[in-house]
Amino acid sequence: MLRKMGEAVARVARKVNETVESDSDTLDLAECKLVSFPIGIYKVLRNVTDQIHLITLANNELKSLTSKFMTTFCQLQELRLEGNFLHRLPNEVSALQHLKAIDLSRNQFHDFPEQLTTLPALETINLEENEIVDVPVEKLAAMPALRSVNLRFNPLNAEVRVIAPPLIKFDMLMSPEGTLAPPP
Repeated sequence: MLRKMGEAVARVARKVNETVESDSDTLDLAECKLVSFPIGIYKVLRNVTDQIHLITLANNELKSLTSKFMTTFCQLQELRLEGNFLHRLPNEVSALQHLKAIDLSRNQFHDFPEQLTTLPALETINLEENEIVDVPVEKLAAMPALRSVNLRFNPLNAEVRVIAPPLIKFDMLMSPEGTLAPPP
């Protein structure tokens, strides 16, 4: 157990160091068994946070992200959080004014994260395979840059299916009514 934990910590440290040393605009911590975003990473990345435009935290065990994460990486253009245990986003997600794409698929959202509707540059929202029933269609329709919202494999209520099409100017992907799980 300790050996596996040590390997996971070493892997995270190696990936963070690669980002700093290569002057990369990407931090990839996918599949690192993270249950939270490591606090020590803020110190290591403090001189390069402004240049990081893509963070991947996919397929970890994250249950939440802190407000510090959102305000530290405010230059993000893409955030990949698929395959975690997230059920909400902190209000400080509104600090991500440059965010163009967010992937929250395969998480545990029951409510649509409405804070996303305040992001002016957001073009793509992926919420596939969550537990979302209701969607703030009017707020989404008012988003200037939005091009695509993926809500497939969510138990959307019938009202969303009726109201959304005439109001929206973007692609809203939904599973056929009654389809709650992706094919095996």
